Amino acid sequence: MKFRTLLAAATALSIMVPAIAEAKTQITWWHAMTGANGEVVNKITKDFNDSQSDYEVVPVFKGTYPETLNAGIAAFRAGQAPDIIQVFDVGTGVMMNSEGAIKPVADVLTDAGFKFDKSQYIPGVVAYYSKPDGTMLSFPYNSSSPILYYNKDIFKKAGLDVNTPPKTWDEVWADAKKIKSSGAAECGYTSTWLTWIHLENFAAWNDVPYGTNQNGLAGNDVKLEINAPIYVNHFQAIADLAKDGTFKYGGRTSEAKQIFLAGTCGILTESSGGIGDIVKSGMNFGVGTLPYDSTAKNAPQNTIPGGASLWVFAGKSDAEYKGVAAFFNYLSKTDVQVYLHETSGYIPITLAAYEAAKKSGFYEKNPGRETPILEMTGKQPTDNSKGVRLVNLPQVRDIENEEFEKMLAGKQDAKQALDNAVERGNASIQQAIGR
Repeated sequence: MKFRTLLAAATALSIMVPAIAEAKTQITWWHAMTGANGEVVNKITKDFNDSQSDYEVVPVFKGTYPETLNAGIAAFRAGQAPDIIQVFDVGTGVMMNSEGAIKPVADVLTDAGFKFDKSQYIPGVVAYYSKPDGTMLSFPYNSSSPILYYNKDIFKKAGLDVNTPPKTWDEVWADAKKIKSSGAAECGYTSTWLTWIHLENFAAWNDVPYGTNQNGLAGNDVKLEINAPIYVNHFQAIADLAKDGTFKYGGRTSEAKQIFLAGTCGILTESSGGIGDIVKSGMNFGVGTLPYDSTAKNAPQNTIPGGASLWVFAGKSDAEYKGVAAFFNYLSKTDVQVYLHETSGYIPITLAAYEAAKKSGFYEKNPGRETPILEMTGKQPTDNSKGVRLVNLPQVRDIENEEFEKMLAGKQDAKQALDNAVERGNASIQQAIGR
């Protein structure tokens, strides 16, 4: 009896050993997605995990974009970095200059035996996340462009044309004033990401320089040019609208979206990636292009990628890198990209996915959803519109936001705010590059 019991135990153990040996390789992915976009992350990772038996991607929410970047840097220094980290576009320069901290995504894919052909990706997006020699450093997961949203019910109450969104900033100011004065809403206009939309994309869309050295793409030694008259006039208009509440400030990142969703303001400029939450809210809304400055000779030009990309940390095992490569290859699949694009509002990163969405009639059924793609790809980029890449852009943005908040509080005018931002920003850049 004892022998039979021992034999049964041995047999059970022999069954268990292979099961342990064949355990899935776990891939950790730190991200910053919330709301509808967080749900997309969870669905994509679950679908990937269910599609094969070798790897398990574990998504972990780490806070806002800046919080996620800071958490990743701290974890790497402590020797506890995740396999993949989602880093917003602003952190690109930081990651590029982190020698030894990352493994280029192009190498991750080719080393694992996957064919890597960057021509299958949207050119402008790939270029932003690549080295000057063309090597793609990170995987462009969620690329976006800033667009204009408006509440059609509020427009109707204010006597505005619900089928004609404002195209220039002067038109935005006029519509916002009418919304406020008519009592259609408490405020006329709000915006997320003042630095990304009203400085970096304002520069690109209006084809004016943000800084020297092609806004940092041609060299790290950059001097800011955001106190030129076109910027001063633009921000003074915002400051004037804020005095009576026609413009309402939400915060430094995406907080203003909640003000718009609550029906407090009638117009919002925000990432195209914010459309998921707006659709989910049930609002009767419309979409327009990012407004341009009517005094800019070459406007509108092209917008620059926002959103974020996926970076792979160095020092991982071969099995982990193979798992990361398999996941990125899965993310590149046309049906996955179409789902991500149509559900989240982010731009499809592959040309095949864009064509598939177009062929299915998605853009005809959903007017405005092609807008961010056309904004980004409508014209060949100029030296002013390839993007902004500073070694310390998150810190420079903090400086700019501090000055804007003083301006909106009535403590200084737009010229003083932008002059201060340039002086402090330039000093910060010089310190970061060791000058």
